[in-house]
Amino acid sequence: MTKPVIQFKHVQKQFGKNVVIPDLSFEINQGEFVTILGSSGSGKTTTLKMVNGLWKPNAGEILIDGQKISDLDLVQLRRHMGYVVQQIGLFPHMTIAENIAVVPKMLQWEQSKIDQRVKELLALVQLDPAKYANRYPSQLSGGQQQRVGVARALAVNPPYVLFDEPFGALDALTRIELQKEVKRIHESLANKTFMFVTHDINEAFFLGQRVMIMHEGRIEQFATPGEIISHPATPFVKELLGTVQQNQELWRQYHD
Repeated sequence: MTKPVIQFKHVQKQFGKNVVIPDLSFEINQGEFVTILGSSGSGKTTTLKMVNGLWKPNAGEILIDGQKISDLDLVQLRRHMGYVVQQIGLFPHMTIAENIAVVPKMLQWEQSKIDQRVKELLALVQLDPAKYANRYPSQLSGGQQQRVGVARALAVNPPYVLFDEPFGALDALTRIELQKEVKRIHESLANKTFMFVTHDINEAFFLGQRVMIMHEGRIEQFATPGEIISHPATPFVKELLGTVQQNQELWRQYHD
């Protein structure tokens, strides 16, 4: 049985006189991996930042696990909602272990519990704890730092993890490797809901169980990759798919 855990009901967002999101409604179910696909200015990052209350809507309602976000303690919400960004944002003066432990320490976990969690998470993102725990961010590659960013986002075992174009600055091979890693991590964790913003259609279709295609603040289509490829809902979606027809592997996957 599906359970909606993130709900937008006629949400509007504007900055000054500029309406970025005119009227947005959707539901995301518990345990889903949803990707939000769109070009710059489509509203995808604005949508993500409203999920954890970084930006407040001008109208409409946002519900997290059935509760209005306006009624929640936003500090507590964010501490229990993982957030991974392109810039990673690791603290350079802290070791990798200390970076991962930031939120658990804020929540006053016992040190033994923190140490165990750090080991578990480094192993989860396939970084040997014995080798990497006491290193500093400057001693890691960009891809390794991004793995640590994912581990830190999972530190307190949050039910939701938000990704804001986390792999955009990485080289193509590292990006593909981390896409596979994030997909594996989601499949290995029970009932974790992932929202992943990207402007890369191949990334969106590879990762997302459902893909939300946004354009000018509206949803053009929100469906599985197979449904989108087989039945594009709008001329915009058809045009978007036309830009990647050269990716034969993707097309064969859903048409064979």
